[in-house]
Amino acid sequence: MLFRKVRSEGLSHNSYFVADSGEAAVIDPRRDCDVYLDLATSFGSRITHIFETHRNEDYVTGSPELAARTGAAILHGRALGFAFGRSASGQDRFRVGRLELEVLETPGHTPESISIILRDLSVSNEPLMVFTGDALFAGDVGRIDLAGPGKEEWAAGTLYDAIHEEILPLGDGVIVCPAHGAGSVCGGEIADLELTTIGYERKYNPCFLLDRESFIRRKVSEHHYRPPYFAMMERVNLSGPPILSHLPRPVPLDPKALEEKRRAGAQVLDIRSPEAFGGGHIPGSISLWRDGIPSFAGWVLSYDRPVVIVDDFALDLEAVVRRLVRLGYDSVAGYLAGGFPAWTRSGRGVRRLETWSPSMLRDALGKERFVLLDVRDQKNRKAMGFIMGSRHIYVGELPNRLAEIPKNQKVVIYCDAGFKGSLAASMLLAAGFDRVVNVIGGFSGWKAAGYPVEKKPTG
Repeated sequence: MLFRKVRSEGLSHNSYFVADSGEAAVIDPRRDCDVYLDLATSFGSRITHIFETHRNEDYVTGSPELAARTGAAILHGRALGFAFGRSASGQDRFRVGRLELEVLETPGHTPESISIILRDLSVSNEPLMVFTGDALFAGDVGRIDLAGPGKEEWAAGTLYDAIHEEILPLGDGVIVCPAHGAGSVCGGEIADLELTTIGYERKYNPCFLLDRESFIRRKVSEHHYRPPYFAMMERVNLSGPPILSHLPRPVPLDPKALEEKRRAGAQVLDIRSPEAFGGGHIPGSISLWRDGIPSFAGWVLSYDRPVVIVDDFALDLEAVVRRLVRLGYDSVAGYLAGGFPAWTRSGRGVRRLETWSPSMLRDALGKERFVLLDVRDQKNRKAMGFIMGSRHIYVGELPNRLAEIPKNQKVVIYCDAGFKGSLAASMLLAAGFDRVVNVIGGFSGWKAAGYPVEKKPTG
């Protein structure tokens, strides 16, 4: 038996490749699927089965793409009407070489969620692994708010029953292979563990220390952000995304061509550092650092307008395109050839974003009049504290809450370190706010300098 876990960084997504005797299966593949084809080639295996544990909300499924390139069968849960593949029910079994994969119905995170038991029949009839999708993670279980308003209690109870009746009875020694790791938006407190087992989770997962009613109360009371792109992912992953065959290759654009695309409605995505963006950027561009694309592009980018990329030196653009494609942003119209220096050399307009250090913010408090805006997530603000007098609007929710920020005052923004602050500031500038400041170093720098931190809960 051959086993590989494939991580997709940024999304904290895990997919899995298993093979035996010349046949292979993939569980929860990502859209840029060459990695599974390369594994199959290196192991001399043919991919025959593809399993989708559920309709994903945070990335575009790779099942149709992989099936188109391999001829493999796609299996998914039966509680939703997928336009591709075929439904599998509880206790359905499939052979991959000497491996047996059995379907468990484990709804709750979503109605059609399934888990997959793996047995190596050349060794034993006992379960060896279970691929749990978003039902069970290391240290946590899946969020239950995706079932829809008013269904939270049903989803939480259903998830509790699925875990306790279907997964836990498999045995303490069974290896748990979840679809996400620490940092995923599909859970709240996923542990940063490379491996876990049912026995370990039974003993240390806080959710397993609760009876059914307490579990339901805990899950219903959780707060999860829901990016607007989730709705697009739900539609695409039900109907099946377009087949790409290969990653889009953005064309190089000189400043004139980029300006034409911008005037025609293209979104200019500036992936440079907050310091570089503050020093000068193309007016109207969005400041989103490259490692932040998986987490924040779905909050701020539109699907009906092409994307143009701006960097300092246009390095490793394939990784940037890969991250955009995983979120369904297939229309990458090009990149600024020569990087941002080419724009400045062309003599075209440049806009600056004022930046402050934490000490400059401290000196200005009480002396200048401005709105202090904390754009960190709610969990960090509550756990780490905040700067006294700050308002809180999460950066992802900012586009829909601009009316809460007065345009006639200076707005000083801070986040954890300055990256999300730069994103928030770029959105305010694009919306017509003239006096915007980003605090470079953010709350981390403020706290490291020993400046006062407020802990009292506030909005």
